[in-house]
Amino acid sequence: WTKKNVHPGKIVSTSQEVEVMVLEVDPNKRRISLGLKQCLDNPWSAFATEHPAGSVLEGEVKNRTEFGLFVGLPGDVDGMVHLSDLDWNRPGEQAIEDYERGQSVQVKVLDVDVEKERISLGIKQLGGDPFEEAGGEVRKGSVVTCEVTEVKDNGIEVKIVDADLTAFIRRADLARDRGDQRPERFAAGERVDARVTQFDRKNRKVSVSIKALEMAEEKEAIAQYGSTDSGASLGDILGAALNKAQDKDGDKE
Repeated sequence: WTKKNVHPGKIVSTSQEVEVMVLEVDPNKRRISLGLKQCLDNPWSAFATEHPAGSVLEGEVKNRTEFGLFVGLPGDVDGMVHLSDLDWNRPGEQAIEDYERGQSVQVKVLDVDVEKERISLGIKQLGGDPFEEAGGEVRKGSVVTCEVTEVKDNGIEVKIVDADLTAFIRRADLARDRGDQRPERFAAGERVDARVTQFDRKNRKVSVSIKALEMAEEKEAIAQYGSTDSGASLGDILGAALNKAQDKDGDKE
């Protein structure tokens, strides 16, 4: 079943008795076609019975291709992890670089097609979908704490704390004031608060902005402590908000 295009001498030997099935009889050509594998259990059928969809197995990476990973499984069959099933957050072309031929990996059985002799596997499915798990805490308009993972010329890469989600904060979203929109102000490992401006489950995209958070806080302070139209300066308004926040912290202590 699994040894395709192999010389018969590598499967059976001369004088060996084997059980075969008659596949076709052609009297005109005086030819009888026999099958050996038809008398053996179909390994894909046996695999589907022993390891149905949802099973978690360990296998060895047999090959790495442009489509994904081929993994050796029990029963002398192979399964494939498609590029799209390697990682929830990273592109498959990037995630596949983490794997080498001969490496032992844990996989989840997604589907077994006995007729097509095809087994679909997944690695990212071993863990939950971060977009589903973070749906309650991370949503448009919510405030999240992010950890800076990389500083670039045009912005910073961040990971949302307590959620397996990453985002990129553009230079223009680093601060309300243009003079503070400098990526070099930040360092890898630093934590910053930001406001979620987009949470798209379908397209698997989350966007956060420090600028949006600062503007929202400023708007809230003006609404609560006065407006510039009443004669108070923006500094007075924000100062009052800051003093009240400090008083609350003092009461807690």
